[in-house]
Amino acid sequence: MIQDIDRIREDFPILSRQLYGRPLVYLDNTATSETPREVVEAVVNGYTRTKANVHRGVHTLSQEATELQEAARRKVAEFVNASSHEEIIFTRGTTEALNLVASSFGGMVLGEGDELILTVMEHHANIVPWQLLQSRIGFKLRVVPMLPDGSLDLEAYRSMFNTRTRLVSCCHASNVLGTVNPVKEMIAFAHTKGVPVVIDGAQAVPHIKVDVRDLDADFYAFSAHKMYGPTGVGVLYGKRSWLEKMPPYQGGGEMIESVSFEKTTFAELPFKFEAGTPDFIGISALSKGIEFMERIGIDNIAAHEHELLEYTTGRLLAEVPGIRIFGQAPGKCAIISFLVGHEHHYDMGMLLDKLGIAVRTGHHCAQPLMQALGVEGVVRASFAVYNTREEADLFIAALKRVAAMLS
Repeated sequence: MIQDIDRIREDFPILSRQLYGRPLVYLDNTATSETPREVVEAVVNGYTRTKANVHRGVHTLSQEATELQEAARRKVAEFVNASSHEEIIFTRGTTEALNLVASSFGGMVLGEGDELILTVMEHHANIVPWQLLQSRIGFKLRVVPMLPDGSLDLEAYRSMFNTRTRLVSCCHASNVLGTVNPVKEMIAFAHTKGVPVVIDGAQAVPHIKVDVRDLDADFYAFSAHKMYGPTGVGVLYGKRSWLEKMPPYQGGGEMIESVSFEKTTFAELPFKFEAGTPDFIGISALSKGIEFMERIGIDNIAAHEHELLEYTTGRLLAEVPGIRIFGQAPGKCAIISFLVGHEHHYDMGMLLDKLGIAVRTGHHCAQPLMQALGVEGVVRASFAVYNTREEADLFIAALKRVAAMLS
């Protein structure tokens, strides 16, 4: 466990809130993490001291704002070990990053009759963009199933490749099961077949060390708001060799070199993919979220969350009759998705909220996975670095009380 957890919690003002006269226990971290004071201060500083449009002015404020944004780009590149900061594209989130890849890269490599491999545990953000492209092009989606413990069926994955396979797109970690997929192995196998791989890393980056060069990922997407940063900011890493070949995703200001009514030429990387005014204040604040994680240490964060996961899972299985936990793959992230008996997930979530426990309920933007599990939805509790064993105890006690009430 992290020893100075009380000091860490002091950096998160929202954790001092009470709900219905009870201390807030925030266990919806998979949806979005809370934000430390230093990130909030960076946003306030941006709006009160350095707000001016980036890359477009010679005046001092514009130059300062530009440097803050580009320093953040360099920080992100270092954080995921990209070869160059020019391989880092800022987006509005993982969803936009995946849409960018589907629209620009997918449209370049996929044709009618080709095949794209996804997995059964994908978030809708890594399904729907491909279906939109599919409706225009006519390629085929193939879906990797999972084993009973919630891990991917890698034998099935390898068997799906054929001469028409053009692309793989999969999550690094499941937002429902917590399963951490062996993406390095999956990427390596795909590359032996000449197939590039897109990774949705939204649920992995906040919890485990990610090295895009070690993984050899062609594309890797993630969001600031899940890693203690601001909302509305995302990152797409892409190999330069692919990014240089891809057409722009959107047109407008900033992404051009020159414009005439006869012809437009596009800017160099990364700006070719960043049309319009970016959220430069949120982008600069993202670097503070990364600094927060680096100061604690990603390995320390992972160990702390894993201890909470093991402790809470063990007590739930021992003390809550009829509980079903979905996802038991070894090495999973600190996510517990569950149902108790035949009680509805929504009812459980509403009653837990009245006891100060914030959890997520529903299909979690993973309806195909819910269908594979044979359920409509689940309750999901997920941990972050600021959660404590005492909060786990409060959650378990509240769940036992709710289960008794509903039964």
